[in-house]
This record gives sequence, structure tokens and C-alpha cells, in this order.
Amino acid sequence: MDAPPEQEDCKPFIRIAGYLEAMALNAPQILEMNLDDGFLLLSDLGTTQYLQKLQDDPGSSKALYADALLALANMQTQGEAFQSLLPPYDDTLLRFELSLFHDWLCETHLGIEFSDADEAAWQSTCDMLVANALDQPQVFVHRDYHSRNLMVTSENNPGILDFQDAVEGPLTYDLVSLLKDCYVRWPEEQVRQWAHAFYAASDASIRERIDIDQFMRNFELMGVQRHLKAAGIFARLNHRDGKAAYMGDVPRTLAYIVELGSRYEALGFLVQLINEQCLPALQENS
Repeated sequence: MDAPPEQEDCKPFIRIAGYLEAMALNAPQILEMNLDDGFLLLSDLGTTQYLQKLQDDPGSSKALYADALLALANMQTQGEAFQSLLPPYDDTLLRFELSLFHDWLCETHLGIEFSDADEAAWQSTCDMLVANALDQPQVFVHRDYHSRNLMVTSENNPGILDFQDAVEGPLTYDLVSLLKDCYVRWPEEQVRQWAHAFYAASDASIRERIDIDQFMRNFELMGVQRHLKAAGIFARLNHRDGKAAYMGDVPRTLAYIVELGSRYEALGFLVQLINEQCLPALQENS
């Protein structure tokens, strides 16, 4: 791992890797380090991403997701000992992430101008999504738990990468990152079955606090926040960093939000914005 100190701080990666190792999860082990020059020697988790395996062999999804869901459950239960040591996924961070969609995708990439009424509706939507996140049980959150950051390994599958931004945050965040992935999409009924199974296997203390209906509402609205953030990041990667390929993932990412429109009246403004302005403009620009 080559992380120049003037650009990257290796310390969070090293610290979180230690937490995951203590949980008996399969994260890279730090074999040697030279923090002055930003070099780490890591154990090898192979070369096969979940995404690659799922694309090459869709039939492997049942086994791969069973492993990933079990690892996530362990991260949340075993991670309870470490979550207070993580930064909080607080109001400020959640709202900053939502602003990425507004500022980078809508304004910078698509040239959409928000009226005063639009701004008011946008803020109301953000208030609802932030409240949904903060009202959930708070757990150890990887924050990018999806098919590009999970490696297929022969033992203790999956290998877990890109965990340096872990936070203490909402129960459903990593679950929706995994099941409503920006890079690979599964039928809605399959996603629901996986989410229900995860809830059923969760700690009794969680199930005593929220029933399955509340859990699914948390899960689906958490996905809206996650997908708005991701769409904004993809636009920022395009304009700021010259990485245009991610723009191809934006329509899939926004489609997750649109499909919730009929079930959540509070998403009306957002769904209309995406359907009538964002998706048509993205189609024109493609």
C-alpha cells in the first residue's frame, strides 16, 4: 500500500484493521509499516472482487451474500466493543453527504437550478433522511461495504477492504450498501428476503427496539441517503478527478430511489426531480 503522507493518513487504516482482526474478520493484516514515507506491507486477499465473481457467475450470489451478511452481522455485534472509538455519523456528516447530490450532480453536472420552493422541498427531504439515520440503533459502520470492496477468499470469506472511513452510525447503512449496490443490482424481492433474514438473525436487543416494518423503513430510507451521496460522489469524481467512468453507474443508483416513490409520499419532490430532470438529462449526456 502506497499512501504518500502529504495526501493520505495511514493511521485510520491501521487502527480499523486492528479492530477488524480482533473481530476475527478477514481484513488485511499489517505486516510492516513505514509511516514516514507512507508504505504498508499487507497480507494478500487475492485478486477476485465480489463484483467480478458475481458478473462472471451470477449463480454464486447465494453463497457470496450469505458470507457477506454473516461477516456484517459479526462486525456489528463484535464491533460494539470498538464503535465508541470511531467518529460519529452525525448530522453534519449526513447533511454534507446529501449536499454532494445537490451541488455536484444537479448543479455542476446537469446544470439544474433550484427555485426557492425546490430548495425548501430539498431541505425538508434532507431533514427526513437525516432523522431516519440518527433515530436508528447505532453500530460499527464500515461505510463502503459493497461488491467492489469485498474480495472472494478461500477461507474466512469475504476479504474486507477500504474500511478506513468507518464510523459509529445507523444499523442499516452497511446492509443497504451491500444489498442495493451501486454496481450490481438484484431483484427487489431478493433484496427484501436478504434484508428480512438479516433482521431475523440480529441481536434480540435490536428486535426489541424496532419491529420488521420499522427496520425495512429504516433500510429503504437509509438507501435514499446512501444513493444520493453516491450519485454526487460519482459526479465529483468526474468533474474534479477526471474519472468519467463512474457516471455510467448513476442511473442504476438513482433508480433505487425512484422505485420507492409509490411507498413514501415524503419522497415525492425527490422522485419527481430525478424522473423529470436528472434521468432525462443524464440520458442526453450519455
